[in-house]
Order: sequence, then C-alpha cells, then structure tokens
Amino acid sequence: MRRKRYHPVPPITPWLFVGPAVALSLFTILAPFVYSIMLSLRGIRVSGGGLGRREEVFVGLANYWTALTNAELWAGFGRMLTVGIITVPLILGFALLFALMLDVPRVRFARFSRIAIFVPYAVPGVIASLMWGFIYLPGVSPIREIAANLGLPQPDFFTRDSVYWSISNIVIWGGVGFNMVILFTALRGIPADLYDAARIDGCNEWQIARHIKLPLLLPAIVLTGLFSLIGMIQLFSEPTTLEPLSNAVSTTWVPMMLVYRDTFVAQSLHAGAATSILIAVLTTFASVVLFWITRRRSQGGRT
Repeated sequence: MRRKRYHPVPPITPWLFVGPAVALSLFTILAPFVYSIMLSLRGIRVSGGGLGRREEVFVGLANYWTALTNAELWAGFGRMLTVGIITVPLILGFALLFALMLDVPRVRFARFSRIAIFVPYAVPGVIASLMWGFIYLPGVSPIREIAANLGLPQPDFFTRDSVYWSISNIVIWGGVGFNMVILFTALRGIPADLYDAARIDGCNEWQIARHIKLPLLLPAIVLTGLFSLIGMIQLFSEPTTLEPLSNAVSTTWVPMMLVYRDTFVAQSLHAGAATSILIAVLTTFASVVLFWITRRRSQGGRT
C-alpha cells in the first residue's frame, strides 16, 4: 500500500480563512474610532463676524480642552460613578448568588429559573425603562397605590436622591441575568470530580462553594465585572428615558447624554466626538486597571 505524501500547509493558508473576518472586524471597530478622532481635532469657524461662511478648520486639542473644563462632564461622571457604586456590586452579587443556587444538585425548576432570571436581559433597555417609568410614575404607580391602601407613605421615585436608586434598579433588573449565565456556564465547566472528592471528605455545599467554586470562578467574575464596568460608563438609555418624567434628571445627567446633546441637539459634532473619545479612553483605562489588579492578586496567590 502506497503511503500518501505529506504536503505542508503554507503559513498564509490560515489567514486566507480568517483574514476577511479579521479585516471586517477591524474596519467596523477602527473606522468609526479614527473618524471620531479626526472630527475631534477640527472645528467650525464662521468668517465675517459671525455672519459669513462656515468652514471646518483644524483646531488641534481645543475640543478636548473644552470638554475637560466642562463642569457638566465632571458632574455627569460623578453621577455615573454613584450609579456604578450601587449597581456593579449588586449585579455581581445577585448573579453569583443565583448561579451558585442553580448549580446545587437536585435543585427544583432549574431550567425555568434560569430562563426567568435571564428574560429581563432580553428586554431592550428603552422598553425596560418605559415599563419601570410607569411603575414609578405618580398616578399610575402600583407601588404608590399599594402603599396608600396600607396607610404607608407613598414613595417618590423621582427626587434628586431617589432617582439614583430608581435608575440603578432598572440597570440591576436587566443586568443580573446576563452575568448569571456567564457565571453558571463557568460553573458547569468545573470538573465534577472535585465536588465528589470534597463530599467524600465531608464538605457541605457551602464549603464546596467557598473553597472550590469561588476560586475557580475568579476569571469569570472578572469578566462579568468588566462588562458591568463598561455598561456603567456607557449608561444612557435608562436616564434618557426617565428624563421627561423627572426634573432631577437633566439632559446632561451622565456623560453619554452630554455626547448626545452636543452631537444631535446642539449640532456640535466636533465637541461630541472629543467627549466620546475621552469616554473611550476612560473605558480602556478602567479595563486595563481591572485586569492588572486581578493579575497581581492571582500572582500573589500563587506565591
């Protein structure tokens, strides 16, 4: 029987398969980013004392300086940080709790529970904000009606302080399911032999979760934390939808709302582009810091 001759695969062959997908991904990611940088470095100059022709000119970093000295941007970052302090720990905490509960052996209605927890994530953010807006709105709020029937004070969800919790509730309601699925999938990837050995040694489910599941879940927890952090920085649909319902939510309540106002309301594309680039830089910096801290802790645990 004649043996087949081996023909080595040229190094370029794999790139012929993945090249088009990589090129398309780079184009869809880099092209808008580069275009935004180009817009942020230019501005509009009106000749003739404000009555003449409008022309686009190079202004360098002037738009970035204007954005960095804008008090509305920093106030928006402060409100965004407040919402993040509320939402990120609660999203991760609930997602981890539900994932661990659904991973317990012989849990009842596990499939239905996973679907029920995940369904809010499938609801678009605008729809969820409108739904909760009606639940918060005086006159139609079932929560206020129940409180009135019980003789309790009717809560106001749109005051300057309570609106943080109102928006955070919408974010948490929609974000727990997605993170739970990631953590639950990571739990399913842990070898069952580790659990069996722990049970033979007399460990209960709490000890197994604490000493086996949680350490092995750390990469997935970091990933969900990163997603939640990025979602916090990009917070937009929830406060924008509630803005007509509450005087406490302004059109620049968070940075992304400021970008929208500058770009589409004030028709200042260049100012909006500069602010969006600053937000992108902040997102990248926060992601790098999170990975760096996690890597240092993991290396410290091995030594």
